[in-house]
Amino acid sequence: QVPLVESGGGLVQAGGSLRLSCAASGRTFSSYTMGWFRQAPGKEREFVATISWSGGSTYYADSVKGRFTISRGNAKNTVYLQMNSLKPEDTAVYYCAARRGAIVASVGDYDYWGQGTQVTVSS
Repeated sequence: QVPLVESGGGLVQAGGSLRLSCAASGRTFSSYTMGWFRQAPGKEREFVATISWSGGSTYYADSVKGRFTISRGNAKNTVYLQMNSLKPEDTAVYYCAARRGAIVASVGDYDYWGQGTQVTVSS
């Protein structure tokens, strides 16, 4: 069973917005740091944003800072990624991930992953 389930991806024109959601499945992640990553065709998976278990700390990749916002639901078991001013270079499969401990940006430091949701931005 996949522990995290992403939704909200789709096709959008450049300059548009999308909101991704990530919900826990089969276990609770309310005390975990959560992160969003993305992987474009032919490229390595890269960090996008992360949020602490309380929601009090966030950190973003420079490429999305000021355009994307990560947040957690009231029950802390759901995480969102609001993406505004989308660019064609944001096209990728977006993954949700979870880890115990402080917020970090390294792919290898996250223990639980979803299957991803496709985001395509047309020019």
